[in-house]
Amino acid sequence: MTDIGKIDRDFFDEHVYPYLGAEREDELLGPKHGVDFGVIDIGDHVVALATDPLSLLPELGFEKAGWFAFHVVMSDVAVSGLQPSHLAVEFNLPPEITDEEFAAVWKTFDREAKKLDVSIVTGHTARYSGCQYPWVGGATTLAVGKKENLVRPDGARPGDRVLVTKGPGVETAGFLVTLFEDRIDLPADDIEDAKDRFYDMSPVEDALVAADAGGVTAMHDATECGIHGALVEMARSAGVRFDVRHDDVPVLPGVLEACEFFDIDPWASTTEGTLVLTVEADAAETVLAAFDDADIPAAEMGKVSEGDGVYVDGDRIEHPDVDPSLQVFAELSADRE
Repeated sequence: MTDIGKIDRDFFDEHVYPYLGAEREDELLGPKHGVDFGVIDIGDHVVALATDPLSLLPELGFEKAGWFAFHVVMSDVAVSGLQPSHLAVEFNLPPEITDEEFAAVWKTFDREAKKLDVSIVTGHTARYSGCQYPWVGGATTLAVGKKENLVRPDGARPGDRVLVTKGPGVETAGFLVTLFEDRIDLPADDIEDAKDRFYDMSPVEDALVAADAGGVTAMHDATECGIHGALVEMARSAGVRFDVRHDDVPVLPGVLEACEFFDIDPWASTTEGTLVLTVEADAAETVLAAFDDADIPAAEMGKVSEGDGVYVDGDRIEHPDVDPSLQVFAELSADRE
């Protein structure tokens, strides 16, 4: 197991995958390393579901912290191509959180859920000794839809095109610079550009726009280990080869400057809000036009072919395994204590 961040593939294969409880015929897609969601077959419809930890960082302000927490838990199920529909959420709160602070978080959840037509159907909320920020609980998101509208995470096929929205390092810039602005030695304009990335840190709209446009064969949000990690996981799960180019990918203002300041590789660092997807060749322009209509920066970065692995500008890359932004966050948080 890695010292920090998600477990690696070897740990998953040895300690998790062999022990998954009962086998059921209605399980259409079960746990796989690097796959965002599972699927239950209920006849003509399916239920996609995903579970994620809840994090709240008071330093962001409780409205922003609540917005980020909500969209993180929506992201994994949104890449199923189905509209998120239901949320179960559990808060294990530190004793010091005030009623007013929690209310700010919860009202933000309510506001964002209404925007997406998501019903909060069950949960648990309590203060407990021993609980501390930022990890304050967990949530499970569901999306109910027709089986034919499901976009499987392992659906990339030879001949598909590889598309990406927003580019690398969005979360690294938007999150770290917003959180540690007082520690950032960059020109004021670069700091403001990086902070402007904060509300780009959701791929939910990206995924729903793409699915509505049609022709999407697979989607993955580029969280831990960034775009490179997402590409490797998608190619590996589908048993295909990706050939992609860095120069074709959009890079938003403030990202490269922030990543250089933190000495972080933007292609291997978390970029919540960035969507990597594969689409049928004749649908690529339609999907890109839909992104453009929604004011979502996007581009075609490569193609899918028979074989295996991911090749960037002709060179094979491997999964980064450890996200460099996690160590930076840990160090800066420790220095603040």
